[in-house]
Amino acid sequence: MNNLLFEQTPSMRKLVVILGTNASGKSELGICLAKHFGGEIVSADSRQVYRGLDLGSGKITPAQAAIVKHHLIDVADVTEYYSLAQYQRAAYSAIDSIFSAGKMPLLVGGTGLYLSAVVDGYQLVDAPPNEPLREELESLPLAQLVERLEKLAPDAASRIDKNNRRRLIRAIEITSAGYADAAAHQNVPRYDCLQLGLTWPRDILEQRIEARLRERLAQGMIDEVAGLRSRGVSDVRLDKLGLEYRYITRYLRGELRTADDLFNQLVIAIRQFAKGQLTWFGRDSRILWLDPFKDYYQEACDRIREWESAHLPAPLPE
Repeated sequence: MNNLLFEQTPSMRKLVVILGTNASGKSELGICLAKHFGGEIVSADSRQVYRGLDLGSGKITPAQAAIVKHHLIDVADVTEYYSLAQYQRAAYSAIDSIFSAGKMPLLVGGTGLYLSAVVDGYQLVDAPPNEPLREELESLPLAQLVERLEKLAPDAASRIDKNNRRRLIRAIEITSAGYADAAAHQNVPRYDCLQLGLTWPRDILEQRIEARLRERLAQGMIDEVAGLRSRGVSDVRLDKLGLEYRYITRYLRGELRTADDLFNQLVIAIRQFAKGQLTWFGRDSRILWLDPFKDYYQEACDRIREWESAHLPAPLPE
């Protein structure tokens, strides 16, 4: 499909975004939509950028990859630090290249910060990580982090989310590296975005999370983590990758005694993570939530067509 809508100038380009919680079905929906509209997918997942994180990150299968072209999967070594600024630059490049080919780009994922960096056009500084400083800051209570940032960069501190530990630590790291006031995001949106969200009521979502976790464990997720360790990926690094990689590493070290202990603790952690995703997405009133109990694929198609029609240039007068 060659849609003239996606051949406009960069300032007018329209970007479809499919987002949702863990185990919501957003990846499958994105593939179906990309296939239908003749598009390509740009992943917005902070762990799928790393090679070797397959089952644990919920990466698409080779069969799915053969259906629709995906971008920003397997672009970094797991031992490397892949920053938000790197992701944003790569996402912009991928999206613009898809537009240039006359195709529809779809930004698909569940990492709220990645999605917002593209949708809202964060102005970012690519300061390198400072691990000794991070270790020091991780030990401080939230109030001390806020106090420290207020001393370093009062203007940035006045605009940042003071309940977000990760954002505070990164802000201190950036300002400590000499980037004055670079810690506070100022937005310059690059695209006009249609954001479609997919999730389920809590009880159903928990069942989906549990079923998916059982499936991935059966497929060899523990072996995946053991293989990463045997190839020299440190336990510290695996812990920082969170969720599946953190808890399976603990299991392999003997800190979780049984497979049942692993499953029970991990499923609770994933549920909590999904709750955090909903909290993040809930702050954005622009998201249009699809009805999971109806034909949400058809609803998404209809929403996209309506949005396209509303954004087409007005016809020239006769």
